[in-house]
Amino acid sequence: MKRFWISALFLFLLTSFVSTSRLFAQAPAPSATPTNPWLDQLKSPDEKTRGKAARELGKSNDAAVIPALAAALTDPSDKVRREVVIALAQIHQPESLDGLITAAKDSDPDVRVAAAQSLVGYYTGVVPSPGFTGYVKKQWRRAKSHFVQDNSRIDPGLKVEPKVIAALDNAMLDTGSIQAAREAAKGLGILVAPTVVPDLVKSAHSSDEDLARESLNALAKIKEKSAGTQLIDLLDSPDKDVRRDACVTLGVLRTKDALPKLQSMFENDPDLKTKEKALEGLAYLGEPASVPVFTKSLWSDNKQMRISAADGLARAGDPKNVAEIEKRLAVENDASTKLALQFAITALGKDDHLAAIAAELSSKFRGEDAQTYLIELSRDKKFLPKLYPYLSSQDAGVRRRLCTVLMFTGDQSSMEHLERVSHDPNGEVASEALRAMRAIRVRAPASAPVPAPASNPTP
Repeated sequence: MKRFWISALFLFLLTSFVSTSRLFAQAPAPSATPTNPWLDQLKSPDEKTRGKAARELGKSNDAAVIPALAAALTDPSDKVRREVVIALAQIHQPESLDGLITAAKDSDPDVRVAAAQSLVGYYTGVVPSPGFTGYVKKQWRRAKSHFVQDNSRIDPGLKVEPKVIAALDNAMLDTGSIQAAREAAKGLGILVAPTVVPDLVKSAHSSDEDLARESLNALAKIKEKSAGTQLIDLLDSPDKDVRRDACVTLGVLRTKDALPKLQSMFENDPDLKTKEKALEGLAYLGEPASVPVFTKSLWSDNKQMRISAADGLARAGDPKNVAEIEKRLAVENDASTKLALQFAITALGKDDHLAAIAAELSSKFRGEDAQTYLIELSRDKKFLPKLYPYLSSQDAGVRRRLCTVLMFTGDQSSMEHLERVSHDPNGEVASEALRAMRAIRVRAPASAPVPAPASNPTP
């Protein structure tokens, strides 16, 4: 009897299990990827709702919503289309690029500007702000710092999709949307796009002052020297700001044929600002023929001229000028001019002021200038080892900017030191060290071995 009840219980349990299994099998399977509720809102009849939906989808960082956002680029509202562009930029996936390229040809100028900024932002990480009130039209203004900074370009070795360069080039040439054209010219410089140099030269001759100036600055970043001779005529431009920027660009491009004109402008132009820019162009050229001009300008009452004079003597490369530079440094009170004089002395072979230059890397006002000077100095590979001890500075600002310097000029000898700093307790320093290491690996010869990590990673 006991066996009978055990068998009956087993049969009951087995029957219950089979019945339950059938119920689960008949029930609909749950969705593996729940539908994002904002996708439906993207089709709302209300403009603000559609705009908000685009913003929320951008925050989701979900590549699955890219097709829906791309389709919304046909939205009748230019405000919504702009939100869609920024959402695509925020998701930051390769699949977003085609939509951004489409938006670069939008009928609305503001959408085009956002698309151009977003295409560049895909590589720099800087994208426009979302929100209907986030975009405020302003008069066009260019940076007031050094004419061109190495850190205003993408990291060395970073590859840019040809279709992105083509889209920005087309946007620059379509002057029917002039602000987008300006933004595109600026972006082509940031992305260091040598294939569009002929079109940038053309845009540098634009009747629109700001497009011409952005194109000149882009050419200075790309540094394609062959473009220089095609820009000399701009030294006679009817626009004084274009003339001034042309002075600097021709210097950066080392266009020696421009030297007589630059020297004449410096000596004879009645406009003080133009004289300053002509001397800055001569300083970038650094020709020995200009040394008398530089030496005299060291004692100018004009701060900018003293800075350019020091830079020019540094690049002219004659150590005989050190004594005069040191004489000026002994009585100089302006900190920025002191930095330029210290750079000149260091460039001419004396390391007495290298520590002072390195210390300025942490300066809020002169840090970028010190960084630019050290990038120029360390393009001489014999100079690189002199920088490594400063990676142990107690100042995180010095360590961080020095990593940026090495991102542009470091070689295999730098890797061991950067590996150590990549473990820095300061997150920004560690991140910058890793950026520098990636850049060096890209440009290093394939046959060159990468050193093993340092045995003691503490900074």
